[in-house]
Amino acid sequence: MAEPAEPAEPAEGPAQTQPQSQPRHAARAEHPAYLVGLRLAGRRVVVLGGGQVAQRRLPALVAAGADVALISPSATPSVEAMAEAGQITWTRRRYREGDLAGAWYALVSTSDPVANETASAEAERTKTWCVRSDDAEAATAWTPATGRSEGVTVAVLTGRDPRRSAAVRDAVVEGLRDGSLAAPHSRDRSPFVALVGGGPGDPDLITVRGRRLLAEADVVIADRLGPRDLLDELPPHVEVIDAAKIPYGRFMAQEAINNALVEHAKAGRSVVRLKGGDPFVFGRGMEEAQALAEAGIACTVVPGISSSISVPAAAGIPVTHRGVAHEFTVVSGHVAPDDPRSLVDWKSLAKLTGTLVVLMGVDKVGAIARTLIAHGKAPDTPLALVQEGTTAAQRRVDATLATVADTVRAQDVRPPAVIVIGAVVTEGPHK
Repeated sequence: MAEPAEPAEPAEGPAQTQPQSQPRHAARAEHPAYLVGLRLAGRRVVVLGGGQVAQRRLPALVAAGADVALISPSATPSVEAMAEAGQITWTRRRYREGDLAGAWYALVSTSDPVANETASAEAERTKTWCVRSDDAEAATAWTPATGRSEGVTVAVLTGRDPRRSAAVRDAVVEGLRDGSLAAPHSRDRSPFVALVGGGPGDPDLITVRGRRLLAEADVVIADRLGPRDLLDELPPHVEVIDAAKIPYGRFMAQEAINNALVEHAKAGRSVVRLKGGDPFVFGRGMEEAQALAEAGIACTVVPGISSSISVPAAAGIPVTHRGVAHEFTVVSGHVAPDDPRSLVDWKSLAKLTGTLVVLMGVDKVGAIARTLIAHGKAPDTPLALVQEGTTAAQRRVDATLATVADTVRAQDVRPPAVIVIGAVVTEGPHK
């Protein structure tokens, strides 16, 4: 016999209705709940009802290591899958008095009012903490809105407003994850070195992990192309080292950057190397990882959103598009095609029908265009330059291979800019 449908939204805190079945709890509801972390590993927990409420609560109970006994004639597919995987024990019948024997904690979530009342009374007699999804006032325990981030569990109760509990929980967890809410470690904190890809420039496009590590750093070695706005959020004690490689100007030699990483790491500091885009996409991240490895220092690589994809997207250009481009190729343009140091096979690139993305090639774009045309690329191939992509200063300048050299001069296009070559340039929403 199928169990009646359960309420879709369980009560997270005391319900708005007045208690009816157990008025003895009314006086207790005037007092705030005492929050405590239950260590349920290996301890019996009984869940009555296998519907949506159980589906939401069971994963956390399983994660806590509880010995979960589900008693219900039916269950949702997700709950059934947990039983089939051996994560819980499922007894396929309705609740019977005595089912809570030996339980440390009970979750009553059936849609049978009589069963809920009987089970709640049993929990009271056996001194088992009991959550009720149908009548929180009659329960002896409430389920807070919980969230987890990097070993921290956040639990929030706001009395009679469960949605506010969830909103506060979400705000705190998000702050911990993205680093906007600093929670420094005070015990057993091991220093770290991380090569963090900061994304294309917009500070909101750094990864959650990258921003969190940035918030925990003692030293930050930052590039000019990294999301420098994030540096303003760092606490005063954080040392910021400018490793900017400014085109045509001063620069910090790569060897000096490597040495700085090693020296600060050996001094026991947590170091973040904040780079633009992705550390391993023309970012010399591997050179830095190798230097750290040679010094016996482990490092974490945090991938970043590469400007080769994100900047065209921000300008309305898809690097691939059905029926137009089934491939895209990313190359560095910092060395001219005729320079003997160039490792790019421009002749082969000219024969490709997909999208070509050139990074660090603004000052060489004329030579690049001429080379591609000389090897067979059509002179009228569309081309776009996206300067300062994803930032407030972003601008897009369109041209063709034949006109790009003159266009760059006339429009005074300056680095950093991403160059996109191919039919996709005319396919985006902002064409």
